[in-house]
Amino acid sequence: MSAPGLTADSLRTSAGVDAVRASALRKTIFRMVPILAFAHFVNYLDRVNVGYAALTMNHDIGLTATQFGFGAGIFFLGYCAAEVPSSLALYKFGPRIWLTRIMLSWGLASAATAFAVGPNSYTIIRVIVGIAEAGSFPGTIYLLSMFIPVQYRTKILAWLFLAVPISSIIGAPMSTWILQMDGIWGLHGWQWMFIIEGLPACLCGILTFTMLSDTPETAKWLTPEERQALSAELKGEKREREKTAFWSILTDLRVLLLSAMAFFWTVAIQGINIWMPLILKGYGGLSKLEIGFLTAVPNLIGCVVMIPWANHVDKKRSYINNFALGILLAAVGCAFSVIFHSLAVAMIGLTLAIIGITVTRPMIYAIPARFLTGAAAAGGLGVINGIGNLGGFTGTYILGWTKDLTGQFATGMYALAFSLIICVGFTLALKLAIKQE
Repeated sequence: MSAPGLTADSLRTSAGVDAVRASALRKTIFRMVPILAFAHFVNYLDRVNVGYAALTMNHDIGLTATQFGFGAGIFFLGYCAAEVPSSLALYKFGPRIWLTRIMLSWGLASAATAFAVGPNSYTIIRVIVGIAEAGSFPGTIYLLSMFIPVQYRTKILAWLFLAVPISSIIGAPMSTWILQMDGIWGLHGWQWMFIIEGLPACLCGILTFTMLSDTPETAKWLTPEERQALSAELKGEKREREKTAFWSILTDLRVLLLSAMAFFWTVAIQGINIWMPLILKGYGGLSKLEIGFLTAVPNLIGCVVMIPWANHVDKKRSYINNFALGILLAAVGCAFSVIFHSLAVAMIGLTLAIIGITVTRPMIYAIPARFLTGAAAAGGLGVINGIGNLGGFTGTYILGWTKDLTGQFATGMYALAFSLIICVGFTLALKLAIKQE
């Protein structure tokens, strides 16, 4: 006996719609995720390759640890200053066109770092790279939110964020290998590294413009029935979400708490990722290529852990608890890495820190899309990511400054651990704010 109101025809119709929707989602994932993941891979490689360049560049152009940390960090100030305007422009012009503009300009600017000749030119070029790149990450998240239903988003973001540790798994040995190209056509190895690793961003821009679209309604890779089914599901989600105007997010406690979490979280992320090659170099006796491979190991382990952890989070819907747990793991790792002057202990601690950081990436950016839509979704992600990137400047500068001040990295790593503990505090405050609502 069938349930009241359900007939065989209605069941067949419902099953047919589900099949069309599943087909649309599958096609969309296979079309969008590889392109955006490749762009994210290049993006993150272009952010952290200054850490590998520093193995030889600092000597060649006369940078102290503080000057290097300031120049590496000022990238994030440029990024932050342009983040919200760029995110709103993305909403106005459409993510496909604006992401194309971002990728072309950041690729050319990143490659131009090869022409730095001293502290001033290095700093100026890096801030230009930050401005050019602003809006790329929230733009990617926003574009995915236009196509991917919320119940699949954390898992899809986890696959996208695999590009970050993979950029170190592949990029670390690749970058240190390119450093050995000294003298070819009169260029230093670090100059070749910036050119070879920067220009692929322009290819990402071309792929984005020619192969992606702004909405399911204009997606050429879907049939008319698939466009209609996917659009209907996403429009239903948007009606259920609260905020629609951009300016409303500036007084939203959840957005403010997420921004604070992103700031203290990014302090540790960029501090570790940009300085890790020089931290390992400090133990002595390691070649540039060995440093590259050792840098790749923690990120490889982070990749292995991230996907099953993301699946667990999606099933349990416990985003905030798991984010806090991952951050605590990262804090313990930062402190443990410098508790003894031992390469083995340092590798264990750095591995724990990178695991904690890696698994929390998809969580923090899945949360805002659950209650923001329209201009608020684009602008809100811009605010959170922009304030977060101020932490990138703070983390990279603290490690450089404390290294020059004390002659070692221990003080800076303890500061990163403390920053992560503060992040846990804001995370618990977010949980309380949501529970009260």
